Amino acid sequence: MKSEFIICEREDQVAVVTINRPPINPLNTQVLTELAQIMGELEANHDVRAIILTGQGEKAFVAGADIHQMLDLDHIGMMEMNNISRRVFTQIENLSKPVIAAINGLALGGGLELALACDLRISTEKARFAFPEMSLGIIPGAGGTQRLQRLVGQTLAKELLYFGEMIDAQRALDIHLINKVVPTHELLSTAKEWAQKLVQKPAIALRMMKQAVNTGASTDLETALTIESACFGNAFATEDRREGMQAFVEKRKPIFVGK
Repeated sequence: MKSEFIICEREDQVAVVTINRPPINPLNTQVLTELAQIMGELEANHDVRAIILTGQGEKAFVAGADIHQMLDLDHIGMMEMNNISRRVFTQIENLSKPVIAAINGLALGGGLELALACDLRISTEKARFAFPEMSLGIIPGAGGTQRLQRLVGQTLAKELLYFGEMIDAQRALDIHLINKVVPTHELLSTAKEWAQKLVQKPAIALRMMKQAVNTGASTDLETALTIESACFGNAFATEDRREGMQAFVEKRKPIFVGK
């Protein structure tokens, strides 16, 4: 499928995916469908080891869903659109490869939900974050109420969700909504630097690490420990585990092969 609103570029083993609907890159059904298609292709591409997700321009990462499309939808149509966004965000969250959100501007509503589905979040100093759905008479419907509270805690999540007020990048960093704040001109280079570090990690161990964290977060401790143990066993059975330990003993840098 040809993408009208998604740009995907490869740099070695890193894919940079850009949502291209400037100036504010709103999400509509077509954008979400194209994003799902691209992410599926990247998941299947063994040459891609890490993904960066960003928005076109400097004004917005994604400034929410396309209100113009939503306004004309009936209840059934809106639920269909919401289900698409929920599936795409869950797909991104569960990719076997790490996804870094490079937040280049506004991350509002569905845009913030999209960022929360990524593994890591780097933003510019000018980025702003909010869930403004309450002012529209709705609530977040693609994971915002759930992923946010798991990340920042329920009390703070309720504050951000109930009031819908905009917060700046420094506040977002302080509450651990994002991992790092950088100047605008350093955003992509920093994201690529992180991605390249991830590419150098043992691929199966990294995948098992992500699976253990993501799956364990939504279950009780005993079940989570069982999941962790299974993931540990899978990582231990790899060639990369032997190489990593051998390199440690020999005091040299390991050469991982992804097996």
